[in-house]
Amino acid sequence: MDKRREYFESFVEEWDKMFTAEDLEVLSFLIESFDIQKDDKIVDLGCGTGVLFDLLRRRVGPDGLVVGVDFSEAMVQRAKRNFPFKNIIVIDADAEMLPLKSGWFDVAISFASFAHFEHHELVMEEASRILKKDGKFYIIHLLSSKEFETYHHETGGPVAEDQIPPVEKMRELFERGHFVDVQITDHPGLYLAVGTRG
Repeated sequence: MDKRREYFESFVEEWDKMFTAEDLEVLSFLIESFDIQKDDKIVDLGCGTGVLFDLLRRRVGPDGLVVGVDFSEAMVQRAKRNFPFKNIIVIDADAEMLPLKSGWFDVAISFASFAHFEHHELVMEEASRILKKDGKFYIIHLLSSKEFETYHHETGGPVAEDQIPPVEKMRELFERGHFVDVQITDHPGLYLAVGTRG
């Protein structure tokens, strides 16, 4: 865990710049297509420096809430500086053991992070626990599963073996987390999986 944390913290200064205008356009389109309502409460698992925060906070409005969670204190501090808004809270915590109330959130999102979590099943269980019935869990990577695996294998270091679970494994994870209506998109430039809390 420490090597993984150190790895991601080494990118804190550059993290915001790693996403292109095209990436942000894709993310904006995706967020607009998600089932997010005014006043919703959203948790962003592995939020980093808050790449999604502005898109999310505008969707939920001033009476909604975005809670960012990241295991890197440096990322959390940067996110807090970047987004000092009343409807955004950022906490330093592990997605496998969330210090959050059960059945309280309308939406959970994991952007560019799910494949990097050490125990996918625990993250799925925690997402399920904190979501209301009919809440949605969205998993997003701006690479296909194959592109992700190739990129990180070539990158090396603590993330060399990280990968997005195969389709059947991902469906199994969702089902074990009591999610239904699971939909998975996996093509060049985008991996998107979504399930509805049953």
